[in-house]
Amino acid sequence: MSRVLEVTNLEGGYDSVQILYGIDMYVDDGEFVTIIGPNGCGKSTLIKTIFGIATFYNGKIEYRGESVSRWRTDQLVNHGIAYVPQVDNVFPSLSVMENLQMGGNKLSTTILNNRIDKSLKMFPDLQNRLFDLAASLSGGERQMLAISRALISDPKFLLLDEPTAALSPLYQQQIIERIDSLREEGITILIVEQNARLSLARSDRGYIMSNGKIVHSGDAKTILDDPEIGEYFLGSTGH
Repeated sequence: MSRVLEVTNLEGGYDSVQILYGIDMYVDDGEFVTIIGPNGCGKSTLIKTIFGIATFYNGKIEYRGESVSRWRTDQLVNHGIAYVPQVDNVFPSLSVMENLQMGGNKLSTTILNNRIDKSLKMFPDLQNRLFDLAASLSGGERQMLAISRALISDPKFLLLDEPTAALSPLYQQQIIERIDSLREEGITILIVEQNARLSLARSDRGYIMSNGKIVHSGDAKTILDDPEIGEYFLGSTGH
């Protein structure tokens, strides 16, 4: 199994405010990997640093064996990485179709339409909402639209920041199931998730963060079954 992402001794944050301290982690091709941990522990900052949004200080970020530590987000997208933020992830004043088109505004019309059709097959709930404003969508539908828009770039590695936050239990289940099914399309998944149990149940492996560091990692089922970990980290996890 080839290595998609390898992070070594990563330090990062926002400008001069350091959040991450010596992060080591990896994701292999075809995996579904979940990062969990308490509020404010640096989970979101980690994937933002990987995607070039937060400030990279030190260490190494490798994507498929190539150093991408200081790459711009557009370079990462062009190499098959996509990121879905937790909030502000759709354009509310645009229609669903316009949002999808914005995901591939540099593509030819034929390629763009083919990719929109493909994304709508993965998220058929959006099919009947194509000409509705994104502002009119439910929280779950918005999240589906945000993921669909990310898929327009034809990514091979997808980073998601708390995709089920503030959704109903039904939509939480649907979103995680749909994300898991993306692996059938050859997409590797790294997810920061508030609902730790739900996401770990679908995951191959998990990482637990606390105070800007990885404090535990392992097989997802082992993490779920560990009563000590459950007491501290699985009852309630957040941003």
